[in-house]
Amino acid sequence: MTPLAWRKSNRSTNQGGECVEVAAFSDCIRMRDSKDPHGGHLALAPAQFAALVRRLKDAH
Repeated sequence: MTPLAWRKSNRSTNQGGECVEVAAFSDCIRMRDSKDPHGGHLALAPAQFAALVRRLKDAH
């Protein structure tokens, strides 16, 4: 299995901030806490992930 290519915002710093990392998998988008990369992750269908991002942007 190919390792996932995890990404985080280019606005993130390496100063221990609270960041969410995302990785595209075959049929889902996975999210995890950058402070605990070996912990659990959340898997969302692409449409669910897009809806989440829209809601977060609207709330901000």
